[in-house]
Amino acid sequence: MSAVRILHAADLHLDSPFEGLPAGKAALRREEQRMLLTRLAALARQERVQLVLLSGDLLDSDHSYFETGEELCRCLAGMGAPVFIAPGNHDFYTEKSAWTRLKLPGNVYLFTDNRIRGMELPALGIRVYGAAFTEKRSGPLLTGYHAERMPGIKNILVLHGEVGARADSPYNPITEQELKDCGMDYVALGHIHKASGLLRAGDTWYSWPGCPEGRGFDETGEKSVSLVTLSDTGCALETRSIALRRYEELRVDVTGADPLLAVHTMLPDETVRDIYRVTLTGETDEAPDLNRLRVNLSELFFELQLRDETRIRRSVWERAGDDTLRGLFLKKLRRQYEQAPDENARRAIEQAARWGLAALDRREEAVRHVDP
Repeated sequence: MSAVRILHAADLHLDSPFEGLPAGKAALRREEQRMLLTRLAALARQERVQLVLLSGDLLDSDHSYFETGEELCRCLAGMGAPVFIAPGNHDFYTEKSAWTRLKLPGNVYLFTDNRIRGMELPALGIRVYGAAFTEKRSGPLLTGYHAERMPGIKNILVLHGEVGARADSPYNPITEQELKDCGMDYVALGHIHKASGLLRAGDTWYSWPGCPEGRGFDETGEKSVSLVTLSDTGCALETRSIALRRYEELRVDVTGADPLLAVHTMLPDETVRDIYRVTLTGETDEAPDLNRLRVNLSELFFELQLRDETRIRRSVWERAGDDTLRGLFLKKLRRQYEQAPDENARRAIEQAARWGLAALDRREEAVRHVDP
């Protein structure tokens, strides 16, 4: 068998709500997700892949927009190769699901059963197996399964599931022993949003590509899809980024520094397309002016969240002896601070002092506490 070039992607979560963004930017992000499909199809053609494997959760829910379905079908038709889809827990297959409303092109095979099935592609010398989630939860689908080995044929499995998960996981738990015993040459997995790289269990190569683009601060950094080359001599995996934007977190120590200057010093060169959470740390005499920071920094990002995790210098409590409103306020809080039962309670009292001093100075906290 000559080498087979495979494009492996998963967890696009099209039409995600992007709840952590303002409504207008959330709508723009959903539109940009559809553009992700165009770039995925372009990559398939550019790399001249012979097979496309999509391992579930292409849709974020059953309530997808009509134009998303239209774009999905158009781009699948433009892959220039056979496409196999194994629905996951977010886009599970039922007779009433979004999948049945789509007019999938002829080069697409959608697995609709929660039992593993196979289809042979003689021209490529491969047989592609797969199964679907048929509800939000799925027990183990690979347990006890072994594909027949046929001379000159490579066995490939596309599946949504968790490797190494507890046996009672509701998301198709898979063990390494099951991968070793399943009779597959390559297993294309989905569900985990952080890429695994190429792994091996016995004679079975496997991987999950992660999500191709982050949707929140639990999916930070560069994301990608995988290009897999499977041959008689082994398996190789390359990654390609097709993302428009990234989520990034930046922690900045502002001890003894102007917070705005400290943030500017730490920022990378290219941030304007990305969504950032900047967290201020260190010790200060008073709460950083987050309004000032937001006004001066917002244009450098697609969206910015600011968080204040700085701590008041101990010297601030010395002002508790002042015969002023500030002094009386700090005196009361310092008494509570000294009587606090643990570090968490002391930290909460410090934050209360911080907010109180900001109010006395007629400033306002400008931090969002609701994450995407």
